[in-house]
Amino acid sequence: MYDIQSRWKLEGDALRYYGLRNQPNMFKNTVKLRKKQKEIVEKLPCELTDDDISVLKNLIDVQIVKIEDKKAIPVSLDEAKFCKTCIANDFMIPGIEFDAEGRCPICQSADKTKNLKSIVPIMNTFPTSKKSRFDVAVFYTGGKDSTYLLYYLSKVLNLRVLALTWEIPYMSECAKKSIENAKKFLDSVEFISRKVSNDDLRKIYRKLYALSENTCACPSLAYVLFYPELVANKVPYFVAGNEPAQLLGLYFNRMAPRIAYTFPDNKGLNFLFNIGRILTLRPPLKKGQFHTLATMKQLAYGDSKIKNMAGYSNQLVYNVCEAIKEVPSILNPLKRAIRTSSWSGNIPAFVQVDFDEICGGVYVWRKIKDIITRECGWVAPEEDDKGLHTSCKIEKCKEYSQFIRFYHMRSTMIPFSALEIAIASRSNNLPREEALEELKKSLGFSLDEIPECAIMQEYLKK
Repeated sequence: MYDIQSRWKLEGDALRYYGLRNQPNMFKNTVKLRKKQKEIVEKLPCELTDDDISVLKNLIDVQIVKIEDKKAIPVSLDEAKFCKTCIANDFMIPGIEFDAEGRCPICQSADKTKNLKSIVPIMNTFPTSKKSRFDVAVFYTGGKDSTYLLYYLSKVLNLRVLALTWEIPYMSECAKKSIENAKKFLDSVEFISRKVSNDDLRKIYRKLYALSENTCACPSLAYVLFYPELVANKVPYFVAGNEPAQLLGLYFNRMAPRIAYTFPDNKGLNFLFNIGRILTLRPPLKKGQFHTLATMKQLAYGDSKIKNMAGYSNQLVYNVCEAIKEVPSILNPLKRAIRTSSWSGNIPAFVQVDFDEICGGVYVWRKIKDIITRECGWVAPEEDDKGLHTSCKIEKCKEYSQFIRFYHMRSTMIPFSALEIAIASRSNNLPREEALEELKKSLGFSLDEIPECAIMQEYLKK
């Protein structure tokens, strides 16, 4: 008796894998089937004749296996197999494979990915702006990473910073206290906030919940709200505060190809792009400005067809874009700002600070928390050891919904936090023991609905 191997699923004319395969097959997740192969696969599980096995010969023992060789999928962390060098495991990432040494694909790829730092240009120092009251702007949530970025830009570099906060209904109490304390500690920072009306936000959230089974729209909706503000104030740089594990997670989730990490420094590609702008009488773009326009245009007008055809669509952003269409008027200021800035060249450059580099080599979470507590009055969440996503009450809901969708093969997107905590433990951002403790106590990887989901559902019902 034969059947389709666990985590492989027949979809149309192909078998698709929901997991993370060993090198060199890490991204080879789709196998096209010939007509005869599909006819046989559709009948599984069943006995196969010698002729059937001959037709399926390139699939036998990998995609098609004897029933007794089907891999069991763990139903809890207690049953999970863990990577020998990080905390990736086959419960939080069902379908993850391990090599003969017990390493997961993330660890197998360590040398290949060591230079994949950011999909936007990296800048660790910034000039003083002569055209604006501000040297840089940041999206500030009150969480660990954005607070450290705010500290670095304002206290270490002594820049004039515009801090932008979107007041979401799920903002944690510790994040609110951290924001208020930062206003007292950081004299060179100007803080502004925006709040979407509950009526409009519920329309967006309800659509987003239908698509993603959660309502997380950060940071995309914040960009929609604040881009006109950046253009109006002629802010030269918008600085992202993503820690290294988050940025590399895009690669393993197949949302950013290797070329995306090298494009900022590819002079040839940037030259060709700017030729097109010059021919249409628009000023050439400076470093980081292409990424700003690409990001804002995606939010305003939807995903690039070329990117989707290449298989690198970001499902998170796509779903947010679809949800925002429920309140189309919210995009009007963004579209005007895109047109104005594109023609004038007054585009804030989207850049990233290399957290590892500015920390002397490794962005150590415990050390960072100590610095921002002392220098910014940062308030840690109740779960004191938590390091991932510390500013929102429904982060566990996002993790839970992404996990459930992936576990039951309703989405090909690997849960973001699963990749991030694994990468962070591999890269020594926190010790393996602390990462395991956070995984068990603070993250939302559960097959049973977690209590925090009630917070999100209650807001949607009102």
